[in-house]
Amino acid sequence: MKKIVFLDRDGTINVEKSYLHKWEDFEFEKNVIEGLKAIKKLGFEFVVVTNQSGIGRGYYTEDDLIKLNNSMTEELKKHGIDILKCYYCPHHLEKGIGAYKAECECRKPSPGMLKEAIKKYDIDVENSFMIGDKGSDLEAGKNAGVQSILVKTGYGKQIVDKYKEKYPVAEDLLEVAEIIKNSIKKGS
Repeated sequence: MKKIVFLDRDGTINVEKSYLHKWEDFEFEKNVIEGLKAIKKLGFEFVVVTNQSGIGRGYYTEDDLIKLNNSMTEELKKHGIDILKCYYCPHHLEKGIGAYKAECECRKPSPGMLKEAIKKYDIDVENSFMIGDKGSDLEAGKNAGVQSILVKTGYGKQIVDKYKEKYPVAEDLLEVAEIIKNSIKKGS
């Protein structure tokens, strides 16, 4: 079975920019490359799970998102970091347009994207993690049965007080690697 670190994208991997959809506007968060390399050394693989209601709102297309995600995964690959897959939810119940205005199982905090990956990649749920900068990320992880960690990048620093009693908190992905390493030691 695969041990996976599920990663939110905006605010976790890249600097939060409202409705980001162009590669030229993409900027990695601090310590992302170093953190992902350290997590990979611990035996984990990566899956991205991202809410993208900008598609549903008509701000950009699914093709725009796929191009951006492909550019991100190619850039990470140059550093020896492979992403198994980038899952995304284009829906928004209130603000979606047409078919995108829908209640779905994929929009975090629902665990649909994680569960789809768990099934497809034979993931060891007990020993996998969800990393994100929003409550919906943490709860999606919990709802899928994986351990969640809050990063203080993106919106994370604004919600620390609300979640620090329930979830581990890290400055960035490099510190996430330390938290995971320590949890592995405790478990062995």
